Amino acid sequence: MDSKILLWGFLASLGTGLATGIGALPVLFLRDISDRVLDSLLGFAAGVMLAASMFSLLVPAVEIGGIYPAVIGLIIGSVFVDLLDMFIPHMHFISGPEGPSSSLRKIWLFIFAITLHNFPEGLSVGVSFGTGDITSGLIVAIAIGLQNIPEGSGVAFPLVREGYSRFKAVLYATLSGLAEPIAGLIGVLAVSLSTSVLPYALAFAAGAMIYVISDEIIPESHRKGFEKEATFGLIAGFIVMMFLDNALKA
Repeated sequence: MDSKILLWGFLASLGTGLATGIGALPVLFLRDISDRVLDSLLGFAAGVMLAASMFSLLVPAVEIGGIYPAVIGLIIGSVFVDLLDMFIPHMHFISGPEGPSSSLRKIWLFIFAITLHNFPEGLSVGVSFGTGDITSGLIVAIAIGLQNIPEGSGVAFPLVREGYSRFKAVLYATLSGLAEPIAGLIGVLAVSLSTSVLPYALAFAAGAMIYVISDEIIPESHRKGFEKEATFGLIAGFIVMMFLDNALKA
């Protein structure tokens, strides 16, 4: 593995993780943000992730290895995140605790929930750079960074509503994104073991992200009665990612 690719993968996934903290910064100067806006932003994030999964992960997986490795990787990726969801205690402020019972403080369970979201995202960035195509890696990294910004707001404002200070809300949002550079390194290194792993790894990352979109982000954005706003946000995010993917590959 070229050390340049390894460095690119790590730095890009670090940047996407820090974007969560950047997205939390509005909590320092805005008193609050409406649920309608938050759900629209979550929908936008879901649309960006969905398009990135399709155009930057699944399509290349099929082109490189054919349909069967892509399907196998997709299934394994989704099952992997489902198992993490089952066996790692975490909670969402709206839907409540999930996974096994735990005596951990609520804030840490919430951070674990966001970390579960961020791990597949960092993995997808690392795997994309692992292809050796820096342009493809940058497309995925920009997409994940874009969707992490509204996700950061979606973390910080609920924390403030729960009584946490605005500084701590930004801090915890930033901490939740630090799983991404770790996952990014894992992704780059996994692909470096063998080029035959690449289509499986790309599809694995796509499956993991699609699971998070369907199981967590979309339901979360629909729970407060703003399904239509969230849906149009998703469509907008998908379109933005389509243009971004086309522009960078031109």
